[in-house]
Amino acid sequence: MKVVLADYGAGNLRSVTSALARAGAEAEITTDAATVRAAPLAVIAGVGHVESAARGLAANGLDEAIRDRVAAGRPVLGICVGMQLLFGASEEGGSGLELLAGPVRRIRARRVPHMGWNDLAVTRSSILVDGLDGEDVYFAHSFVVDPTDEAVVVAAADHNGRVVAAVEHGAVAGVQFHPERSARAGALLLENALAWSRSA
Repeated sequence: MKVVLADYGAGNLRSVTSALARAGAEAEITTDAATVRAAPLAVIAGVGHVESAARGLAANGLDEAIRDRVAAGRPVLGICVGMQLLFGASEEGGSGLELLAGPVRRIRARRVPHMGWNDLAVTRSSILVDGLDGEDVYFAHSFVVDPTDEAVVVAAADHNGRVVAAVEHGAVAGVQFHPERSARAGALLLENALAWSRSA
């Protein structure tokens, strides 16, 4: 299955590409908007700041390509800051693509960033998180999405309060953790993501 990673100029795209390849995908990193529009699955992955990442997407028209995909019902997966980019204004500065309603807020916890392994609690049945209830995955973030519609949340974690760990709605899905750094659970998530994209 062909998967393209939208290159906004930062992030750990090589490690995500390798993890997708192990999951059975033919993965490619691209700055080409037409390629992003056409692929069976587009992924926004990486680390960093929502505002700079959004600027990086816009520089090559990848923001509009991703919006066009979603409008046409073609699947998009966000990983870490890529999940935050699916939402709206961020307390860190800037705004995402507003594909899902709600802001991005700074984590209210004793320890920020939320760094390290934490277990998932699946909150709603979804192909994306099938088999992952109670599994440990790796987080590294200081901001978290706050969806307006609770129904989009499919998994959460606890870090002195709830952290939304995975969302899914129509052709849009995202995970706050890093599947490429999450060992067996991360590999299963990416396999699930490929299956989800075929059914989205």
